[in-house]
Amino acid sequence: MAIFPANKAFERRTYPPGQHGPNFRRKVSDYGEGLVEKQKLRMMYGLTEKQFRNLFERAKRKQGVTGEVFLTLLETRLDNVIYRLGFAKTRQAARQFVNHGHLLVNGKKVDIPSYQVSAGDEIGVREKTSSRQVATRNLEGSQYHNNPAWVEVNADSLQGTVTRLPEAEELDQSVNVQLVVEFYSR
Repeated sequence: MAIFPANKAFERRTYPPGQHGPNFRRKVSDYGEGLVEKQKLRMMYGLTEKQFRNLFERAKRKQGVTGEVFLTLLETRLDNVIYRLGFAKTRQAARQFVNHGHLLVNGKKVDIPSYQVSAGDEIGVREKTSSRQVATRNLEGSQYHNNPAWVEVNADSLQGTVTRLPEAEELDQSVNVQLVVEFYSR
């Protein structure tokens, strides 16, 4: 029985087979562009489609520019704030950190990652040894990580404060939110 090496055809040629393969360009529709932007944003924050859609509907009901309100709601989720404070290295790790009940928000234990944090909320790591070890290890690893201007971190006491809500200029500019708003407005 002969063992063949793994087929690396796609590594050699990144285009489809056939004589027209290298020149084939498929135009992406408006719907496709909106879908790509929505999926990019959804994957960035690690939400299911239902969670994402419900958050968008909430943003639509609020006053203001829908796209900016939507990004603000995404940024002020507890799991994202924990990521921004540096208590976790990734948003997925922050979500798990919250789920396992390592946090106190304004002195009360919160284990819901979708909890909406508001301006003035104080977020702290619980007094349990395991909670403090994980947070300390992550804070040491994220010392080169820039915290946004709307949160303050006290690394010694493992506490953070949301001083204000993020402004439009501070929100993520890598995703075209207008396309996401148009996508859901169909």
